[in-house]
Amino acid sequence: MNHTKLHHISLKEHYQFITFRTQDSVDAYVEKILANDEKEHIKQFQIDSYLDMSKNGACLFDEAIDVFVDVILEEDEKLYDVEMMAVMPNHIHLLFKQNEDLGKIMQYIKGKSAVALNKLLQKSGKFWADGYYDKLIRDEEHYVKVYNYIKNNPLKAGFTDERVFSKYE
Repeated sequence: MNHTKLHHISLKEHYQFITFRTQDSVDAYVEKILANDEKEHIKQFQIDSYLDMSKNGACLFDEAIDVFVDVILEEDEKLYDVEMMAVMPNHIHLLFKQNEDLGKIMQYIKGKSAVALNKLLQKSGKFWADGYYDKLIRDEEHYVKVYNYIKNNPLKAGFTDERVFSKYE
């Protein structure tokens, strides 16, 4: 059975849950999950669980966290309104309301942060893996579930809440 990937849904004034990962975190196990015929949200859960425990592509520590957050906050309330984010060692979770096209938002976030992080880490080349997972928030219950998932993800993976950023806390 061969599943076609769904198109990204981009709706201004709607909330989005976004996840993307470092290029160096894409290993054989992640590729195997991506090749499965599972539904996209099941694959994303499997990848997130694996990345939470994996050290592959782990480079987002200390000052790199601050650099990423600064990039995000530069366009907060312009391109998007950030509600919550978690900066994991090798992937990112974001919850925001779109103010622009989703493609434009992701191009800004991944492009600007890649340049800044490569400079900080004295790296070159591709920083983020291709693509991203997005899920349009359906209702208040879904919003709360995603908000809590992002808030608790670093703690569940054994990190502190210094990796979590929220407008409300």
